Amino acid sequence: MRRQMQFQERSGVMRGRLELVLRRNGKVVEHDPGDNLIVNVARMNMARLLSGEGQNKVVNRVAVGTNGAAPTPDDTVITSAYMKPISGFVYPTPTSVRFDFIILENEANGMSIVEFGLVAADGSLVARRTRGGKRIEKEDDLEIEGYWTILF
Repeated sequence: MRRQMQFQERSGVMRGRLELVLRRNGKVVEHDPGDNLIVNVARMNMARLLSGEGQNKVVNRVAVGTNGAAPTPDDTVITSAYMKPISGFVYPTPTSVRFDFIILENEANGMSIVEFGLVAADGSLVARRTRGGKRIEKEDDLEIEGYWTILF
């Protein structure tokens, strides 16, 4: 007789943290660390990656946008997104990956940035964080550096 296994999902196991460093004319003007939400699509992407499917599910871009609404697990896009490739990644612990990025002085100027997202190669949103109503008015003397860690 074959036993059927029962699995119970535990939400909150996969989590993330985004640390932002804002520099104006090369000088740090703000340091903003905060937790972020891993969206439902990211959990499905992880399952596909583990099975060998979904090679286009790897995280390769960061997006900044203009929607300050609180993140929800069902989020799928960054509003009015400016996207760029991540600049690198490292594995700080055996159960985490950190994606590094930088929005340079000449990028995304004129945007009023309140949301950030990690985006997979297929365009699916992996993680989202808003700044609780705090806007970054992006101008040509401002650089945004980020370190986005996903923990499993």
